[in-house]
Amino acid sequence: MPDAGNTARDAIHGGVHNAIAHDSARKHVTGSALYVDDLPEPAGTLYAAPGLSTVAHGRIRNLDLSALEQAPGIVAVLTAADIPGRNDVSPIHAGDDPLFAEGTIEFHGQVLFAVIAESQEAARRAARLAKVTYEELPAVLTVEQALEQDLSVLPPHEMKRNDAAAAIAAAPHRLRGTFHHGGQEHFYLEGQVSLAVPGEDGDVTIYCSTQHPSEVQHNVASVLGRPANAVTVECRRMGGGFGGKETQASQWAAIAALAAVKLGRPVKCRLDRDDDMIATGKRHDFRIDYEVGFDARGRILGIAFEHAARCGYSADLSGAICDRAMFHADNGYYLDAVRIRSQRCKTNTVSNTAFRGFGGPQGMMGIEEVMDQIARHRGLDPLEVRKANLYGAAPRNVTPYHMEIEDNILPDLITRLEESAGYRDRRAAITHFNAENAYLKKGIALTPVKFGISFTTQHLNQAGALVHVYTDGSVHLNHGGTEMGQGLFVKVAQVVAEEFQIDLDQVKITPTNTGKVPNTSATAASSGSDMNGMAAQVAAQKIKRRLSLFAADKYKVSVDDVDFLPNRVRVGNQEIPFTDLVKQAYLDRISLSATGFYRTPKIHYDRATARGRPFLYFAYGAAVSEVLIDTLTGESTVTRVDILHDAGKSLNPAIDLGQVEGGFIQGMGWLTSEELVFDGQGRLRTHAPSTYKIPTCSDRPADFRIALLENAPNREETIHRSKAVGEPPLMLAISVFRAISDAIASIGDYRLMPALDAPATPERILFAVEDLRRRLQVRA
Repeated sequence: MPDAGNTARDAIHGGVHNAIAHDSARKHVTGSALYVDDLPEPAGTLYAAPGLSTVAHGRIRNLDLSALEQAPGIVAVLTAADIPGRNDVSPIHAGDDPLFAEGTIEFHGQVLFAVIAESQEAARRAARLAKVTYEELPAVLTVEQALEQDLSVLPPHEMKRNDAAAAIAAAPHRLRGTFHHGGQEHFYLEGQVSLAVPGEDGDVTIYCSTQHPSEVQHNVASVLGRPANAVTVECRRMGGGFGGKETQASQWAAIAALAAVKLGRPVKCRLDRDDDMIATGKRHDFRIDYEVGFDARGRILGIAFEHAARCGYSADLSGAICDRAMFHADNGYYLDAVRIRSQRCKTNTVSNTAFRGFGGPQGMMGIEEVMDQIARHRGLDPLEVRKANLYGAAPRNVTPYHMEIEDNILPDLITRLEESAGYRDRRAAITHFNAENAYLKKGIALTPVKFGISFTTQHLNQAGALVHVYTDGSVHLNHGGTEMGQGLFVKVAQVVAEEFQIDLDQVKITPTNTGKVPNTSATAASSGSDMNGMAAQVAAQKIKRRLSLFAADKYKVSVDDVDFLPNRVRVGNQEIPFTDLVKQAYLDRISLSATGFYRTPKIHYDRATARGRPFLYFAYGAAVSEVLIDTLTGESTVTRVDILHDAGKSLNPAIDLGQVEGGFIQGMGWLTSEELVFDGQGRLRTHAPSTYKIPTCSDRPADFRIALLENAPNREETIHRSKAVGEPPLMLAISVFRAISDAIASIGDYRLMPALDAPATPERILFAVEDLRRRLQVRA
């Protein structure tokens, strides 16, 4: 039997642990990647535009839509009365997220109706013609107002270990304070968009930009009053998601589907950027109150946190998000006596939702503020305080939720970064620079990240996949994960190529489709590669096992003598091209299709006692950021960043490095330039790129050094011992905020802690500088 004739016989092209370009990279840069709005529109396609409320809280006394119905090009106007099923698109708490408002308005920008027209422009113009009479009611807009009125979307939650109050009272040093950090707009490049195509018997297919096709399917079916099997949702790729398309896509998909089924014509709903920013949820902004007791070294003896999150008008995912903020209130630090209490505040603002990190960044910001407060109080380098408080060996390895940390590599990782980044020498040079310069000040900070990987809602930790091998040896791959630019699809394809030992170009990546893999979880919680990679591997292994058994039987050898080599299979003493073996198996009626399923092991959490193991493992990282601020204008520049990040045994180092860089920059934007401003009437005033400032290319640090931690495979049995890398890098950017605080602190010779909330905009930096100078004068 001839061999495979493969010129690269020792390795396949595109297997795991190789730096392979994103599968759509060339399409991205040439503009040939197809997003929902790029798909050819079926004949007769109509366009939907939402009509939004203009008050934050009130009752609808009259909704006059007559002018819309007579406008040019208008086909229909839909309201709650047109819904055959449930008027609800909530992800969890049924009934608190109506598709169309009925009776009561809960936030400025809430959807009242939808206009369906022959053109997008006609629909949007007509949507502004509605005449609505409101009875305005007092609006609760801030966390403080909600706390005063005891308004919440969900009950509070608490976790604790030992007696924090007693430990704080007995500590030789004590501090207390309040820290605020703002929300964040997702600002995905592709906005919310769905194209609904009606079928037979009231069925509908929806091409949707969503991180959660199954949730869109179920919510749309509920709105239509139909079973889930009547709705098929497909997503090939998104132009960014970041959590903003986990639950938020359902409303716009439901509007399109409702119109399509009612009118019997395809309907596209694509939001205008302003409407998108006004009507969709953001990252939760938090108020964090803390009280801490510590010793002379700065080691924490007891600490209490009070988290208060602005959740908006409905629960959405706020329960899980606020829980994760609590899970990450320790970051990488051992808290022996600790109490964390979380309030989920209801306000008359848009319902906040998932965003990269899912509450983790908010929780970490609180403890990192405390670390700097302690350092300033004791006159210590903040890095020394951080190192003194790191998790260590037992008994200093138990979290506030009573999970033992078994994979702590953070102390060694920090030491490596501290040395490679030259932290000590740079700290000394910066201190000297600040002493010599009156107006320009430099700052530096090294902060760690310990981020738990798994959905904290246990049943979501499951994934499915479907793999076909065709008779020419090519492979069709489908799974429940969605591609939003993060490189999930190419990673899972690499897993399948590795399993079959075939070149990556033999594996066809196909759109996520609820008709192929059902009941999927959202692509979120950094779990996409972990779960879908394992599910795809299981499916491939089933087919591989069948091929092995077939080959052993046909060629009369032991199954142990069947070995998959690059693009060929060794059977006993001969080698057979993979494609030939596949053809032979088909002719012998061997199934070449299989499903795969994976459920994350070991995880459990009892919310009633706030105890358990909510995460399979932790991903670690650390960053050193150096900044320059102008104390006369408040402007800041990030001049250098050094990152060392733990991706386990990386499935694809090129993709993972890109995720580290992108996550860091997005986190930097959250903490420096991205400010959400609501006015006294509850209107979002920063609803376009003219007023909401995401980082640009010029904001990228001129000196940006990123490395993945080497020789650190995941100790848990994850897919090829890799680690999740989607969310953890965002929190590395906390080092930028802390470096800005460090630069301001230099004005007072590092003796006082600046009063700086996030984001550290030029205005906030300037105010903090002036406040610190006033405090210095008082002390003098």
